[in-house]
Amino acid sequence: MTEKSRLSTPRESRRPIRPNYDPETFGRISEAFARFIGTARFLVYMTIFVFFWVFWNTLGPINLRFDEYPFIFLTLLLSLQASYAAPLILLAQNRQADRDRVTLQEDRSRDERNLAVTEYLVRELVAMRKELVEEIKDLKNNSGTKP
Repeated sequence: MTEKSRLSTPRESRRPIRPNYDPETFGRISEAFARFIGTARFLVYMTIFVFFWVFWNTLGPINLRFDEYPFIFLTLLLSLQASYAAPLILLAQNRQADRDRVTLQEDRSRDERNLAVTEYLVRELVAMRKELVEEIKDLKNNSGTKP
């Protein structure tokens, strides 16, 4: 048996290195996150978390304290949270701006249609009024000539 050359055999395709994600799902998650960050509940949770952290690391048992006074680790965690929150909030705002833009375009086209219909009805009313005035004039002229 002859062995085939490796060059004559096609290589299998490799999986892409970049992660695959659905932008719509990611956008919905970012909007939910941004909505949650903007609530009083989130502020209460963060206040309780920071208070407990500071309380534990100042008044807790010395051997169980893990972040002493300048609270460097707490600062790192809050900075990390802020570094993720800011882009997610911006993404949510961009998606809302896109929705607002589409809504504005739909409103504008609906307003243009309503204006066209209103102008048509006004023209029809003017035409009917002219016809009615002419008929009244004809009736006055005809009734004035009859004995």
